[in-house]
Order: sequence, then structure tokens, then C-alpha cells
Amino acid sequence: MAVVLACGLFAAMAGSSPATCSAIGSSGIPEMRRRGYSPGFAAGLVAAGGTLGILLPPSIVLILYAVAAEQSLGRLFLAGIGPGVLLVVLFAAYAMLHWTKEHTRALAVRRDTGRESELLRVEHFTFSQKLAALPRVLPFLVLLGGVMIALYGGIATPSETAGLGAVLALLLIAVVYGAWGLSDLKPIFLGTLGESGMLLMIIGMSLLYSYVMSYLHISQSAAGWIVGLQLSKWLLLTAMLLLVVVLGFFLPPVSIILMTAPILLPPLKAAGFDLIWFGVVMAVVMEMGLIHPPVGLNIFVINRIAPDIGLGAIIWGTLPFVALMAVAVVILSVFPGIAMWLPNLVYG
Repeated sequence: MAVVLACGLFAAMAGSSPATCSAIGSSGIPEMRRRGYSPGFAAGLVAAGGTLGILLPPSIVLILYAVAAEQSLGRLFLAGIGPGVLLVVLFAAYAMLHWTKEHTRALAVRRDTGRESELLRVEHFTFSQKLAALPRVLPFLVLLGGVMIALYGGIATPSETAGLGAVLALLLIAVVYGAWGLSDLKPIFLGTLGESGMLLMIIGMSLLYSYVMSYLHISQSAAGWIVGLQLSKWLLLTAMLLLVVVLGFFLPPVSIILMTAPILLPPLKAAGFDLIWFGVVMAVVMEMGLIHPPVGLNIFVINRIAPDIGLGAIIWGTLPFVALMAVAVVILSVFPGIAMWLPNLVYG
């Protein structure tokens, strides 16, 4: 459960699934294995927890969806919080059930062979030790709180908030790690430059792609063809989400959004779906693509930081979480208020 919560907290700060996997996995997976958890479960839990970076603000994927769908970024960020918490609860509940299963098995092994598993070892921490650990979380809370207050308090626009988040992150790195020199900051600037350049190229080409699709009436024709099938509202949604799942086998979330938005969104809007709600549901479905083969990016991130765990074990460890994400999509479809109550409360 601690790993799931850590993934959720870091994802809310970073907004990137691979970054969350790398940061939490490098410390979380060895610790879980040291405590007796199976390698596949430890890897699967971190890989799935890393996908929360797509959903929790400030999510890069939600930012790109807001651009492609011409929707309010503030409403999208708020709509992602409820489903993000839902996934954290589902992942934590499964982690508890899996712990119960492995704990029962460890007890049986001790009873039969006398061999003590690390899973049976219980550590106790005093209140002062717990209190001493709180300052380690403070930088994350400062960054997350500063970005949220600026965005939802009307102090800054979404673009200005992104800049504010970058400045706050840089200041926190300088204060916490003492990285004041240019030699310390150079790798950060170079990494930011490469990542930003890549995203801007993708956004620029996607806007050109959308313009060409619209100019040649391809988007309108495709949307008209889909509407002409006379599918029911929910059958139409199911077909769209299955298409996203299939594309997730081969493409990353950024490409899926920017390539399919001009085609998928007009029929869905005509069918009466809220595009803010659909953006969040689409993000959950795209999370599956990050943890299932053949392109599952988080799987390869975990394999890189824990090379002794085979790809097969990682994939089998992630499959239960893919099923949990599918359950979350069904829950969000039956109870759309989970996503929409907060943006409706704030924005009306």
C-alpha cells in the first residue's frame, strides 16, 4: 500500500508515468523483494502505479488532450482526481488481497518446513521516527500545492502555471539537494530541452495533421460514417474504447490522442457524451497500453531498473492491474459523477 500511495503522490508531482516508474521502482522494488514479496508482483505493482501519472494533475497527456479536444485544462485536471483516487483504492485493495495470499502461503511454509519468510517479519516504528520522516514528503507537497493553488485560485493561466511548476521544482532541487552550480543544473536543463523539444514537435505535427484531416474532410467523413452506423450511445463508446485499446498495443498515449481526437470526438459529442468525462476515461484506457505488451513502456522501464526480473514475470505481474483498470472504466461509465462532481463543483 505504501508503494501505491508513493506512486500516486509522485505521479501527481511529475505528471509522467515512466518517470514515476523509474523513481519509485528503483527504491520500491528492491525493498518489496527484501520483505519477501514475489518479483513479479513487486514489478507489476510499480508499473501499474506509474500509470497514475497520466491521470493525476499535472498530467502531460491531459494537457495534450485539452489542446486536441479544445477543452478546459482546469476542468480536465479536476476531473482526473476522482478516477485517480479510485485507481489508487483499487490497486491498494488488490495489494492487500495479494499480501494476504502470500502471507498465508508463508505461514504454511513455516509450519511445514520451519523456514521463516521475510514476509512474516514485522517492523515497528516509534512516533518520533514517523515524525522525522515527514520532512522528506514536504517538497512534494509544496510543489503540488503551489501548482494547484496557482491554477485553481485564478492566480495564473495553465501556461503560466506550467512555468511556475518548473521554477518551483528547480528551487526545490536546489534547496533539497544543494544543486546550485551550473554543472549541477546542466543535466536538468539538457533533459528538459530534449523533452520539451520532442513534445513541441509532436504537438506541431499533430496540429498540422488535424488541419490536413479537416481540410480534406477526412475527419468529417469518418465521423459521418461512424454516426451513420446508427450504433447505440454505449455501443459507440465501447467501439471507440476498444479502438484505443488496440492502438495502445502499438502506440504511446501522446500519439493516440493527437492522431485519433479529430476522428473520435465529433461522433462522441454528437452522441451526447461530455468530452471532459471521455478524456478521463480515455486516459484510463490508455494507461492499460503502458503495462501490456508489445509496446508497454512501463514494462521496459521496470525491466531496465530491475534487469534480473524477466519480462515474462513483469507482464504476468501487470495483468491483474489491467483488469482493475477495465473495472474502473465500467465504474466510471455507471457513475460518471466520480469524475465530474469536482469540476462541476468548482466551475459550475
